[in-house]
Amino acid sequence: MMTTTIRRGIAGLVGGLFLIAGCQPEEYTLDPLVTPTGLMVEYLIVGEDNENPNGDGSGLVQFTATADHAISYYFTFGDGKDLQVAPSGQVTHTFSVNGVNEYFVTAYAVGTGGITASRTVQVEVLSSFTDDEAVEYLTGGNTRTWYWAADQPGHLGLGPNDQVYENGAHTFPFWYAAVPWEKAGTSLYLTECVFSLENGNVTFEQINPTGQAFIQGLYSEALGLGPEGSYDFDISGVKNVSFSPSASIATEDGGYRGTTFNLSDGGFMGFYAGSSSYEIIEITENILKVRLVQANEPTFAWYHTFTTVKPE
Repeated sequence: MMTTTIRRGIAGLVGGLFLIAGCQPEEYTLDPLVTPTGLMVEYLIVGEDNENPNGDGSGLVQFTATADHAISYYFTFGDGKDLQVAPSGQVTHTFSVNGVNEYFVTAYAVGTGGITASRTVQVEVLSSFTDDEAVEYLTGGNTRTWYWAADQPGHLGLGPNDQVYENGAHTFPFWYAAVPWEKAGTSLYLTECVFSLENGNVTFEQINPTGQAFIQGLYSEALGLGPEGSYDFDISGVKNVSFSPSASIATEDGGYRGTTFNLSDGGFMGFYAGSSSYEIIEITENILKVRLVQANEPTFAWYHTFTTVKPE
């Protein structure tokens, strides 16, 4: 009986192997790894002319990168802000340190398999933008602390960073708006954002007794930490704050203030999405609403609301 069973098992196995062999999927070959070649970088300083060789003071510079065999591009700007992904090779960047400053901007062309080629250009740009009222609101003329408005609907939200959707969806949290206290139990609501004014200079410091930051899901996964949530993160240090005109189309379509503040050295306000530039939607003595674009997913626009009265 056992011999018969074994023989039947072997016959079934052999038949299965023939069946598998007859159903083998087609073989595919990977495309060869190709390094982009002929990388060129051009730039236009907004407002540049014979009388204003460094631009009109807005700090805006338009960059265009082109290369053979490139499937995407990204840029670093040499000003302490995060890199910016630009699949088309075109990007507009705002340099916000006041005065005429020199920057070394590097464009990276990405080929198959992630192989990159790079080219660096040197630009001198004038930034002379100011918003004294925003400075007064942020700092109270001395030092002011802002807290997440956790008790308000939509204090954290997400929407598209383009116009492909209807009804101005690129100007508000079209995809997601947090309900009050949705992130309770995380580090987010323990964040204190301290803005100070001294001798005309604005600084920022993030304070959190947990030493953690709330990290957006794509970043937490890329860092090997796990799903979106609170993780140990370097939030230490006082950052310089600079101001620049808002360049996004959401500012015009949404009727925003028209001012962006930028935190040096990778500073952020409790919620990490790789960006240190905050477009002001609205600011008063006790309410601050801002919008930022996620650095590693530029189709995402995040919305934050802060208050000077800590919710309980």
